[in-house]
Amino acid sequence: MSQSIGKTALAYARVWHLVDAKQRVLGRMSVGIAETLMGKHKPIYDPASDCGDYVVVINAKAVKTTGTKATDKLYRSHSGYPGGLKETTFENLMTKDPDAIIRKAVSGMLPKNRLREPRLGRLFIFEGEVHPYEQNIVKRYDALGKETYLDPSKIDA
Repeated sequence: MSQSIGKTALAYARVWHLVDAKQRVLGRMSVGIAETLMGKHKPIYDPASDCGDYVVVINAKAVKTTGTKATDKLYRSHSGYPGGLKETTFENLMTKDPDAIIRKAVSGMLPKNRLREPRLGRLFIFEGEVHPYEQNIVKRYDALGKETYLDPSKIDA
């Protein structure tokens, strides 16, 4: 007799999570976001299946780093041509595109396979507190990373 539960639609249902990046440390916050995108918090987690949830990050401009990373961290990209290395500091990228910082941190923490891009497609990052997904949010993460349900009527169980 098999003790395993089948892959039902309810088990794979995607939930929307809200993460407030205000005064949160970039690396620690990105770990939790990556685990939620992969679905590691679910009992049906399988590395080969895409069972993760949606994540909405607000206040991306207010994210913090530890130590001297704010002045010393470099983001590098290369065009492929000789002399095509471009370097951008954390401070410059924060003024130009603050959501790219969180996206690069989370991308680096996801497995490098075919599921990486679909998982990153479920990550929505906003500079301020206003976002168009207010009606979808079911769970909210506090400063300690603990999740709380916003509306019990939205939960199917």
